[in-house]
Formats: sequence, structure tokens, C-alpha cells
Amino acid sequence: MVKHLTQHGNSAALVIDKAVLALLHITMTTPLELATDGRNLIISPLKDKRRSAQFKAALEAVNLRHAKTLKALAE
Repeated sequence: MVKHLTQHGNSAALVIDKAVLALLHITMTTPLELATDGRNLIISPLKDKRRSAQFKAALEAVNLRHAKTLKALAE
């Protein structure tokens, strides 16, 4: 997909298709992080710390509950 910047006042804007926003679970209120590797512009949804903490807690609970089974599967 090729996009072009659009004039928005004294700034430039990049219009992102609705389908792409839906795929990435980005809404108009989602905070976005802009980064660059020196060649590319990288736009990412900001990670939700609360959701990450919930995931980590759930993962630890599964590991505790199924430790023997997981160890046997790993061998």
C-alpha cells in the first residue's frame, strides 16, 4: 500500500485506512508511539501497562498450576 502525506495546516498528516486501524485495534483515542530506526518511521500503539500486568499474572498462574506437565512436555 502506497500512501502520500496530506497538508494539515502547517503540518503533514498521514491518513490510515479504517481496515488497518481495525486490524491493529487503534481508535482515535489510542496513544501512539513514533520511533525511527534512521530509515523508517515506526508507528505503534502504546502498550497498555495494566493489560501487560494482567497477562503476566495469568501466565504465572498457569505456570504454577501446570508446572509438572509443562516440564514433561519440554523434555
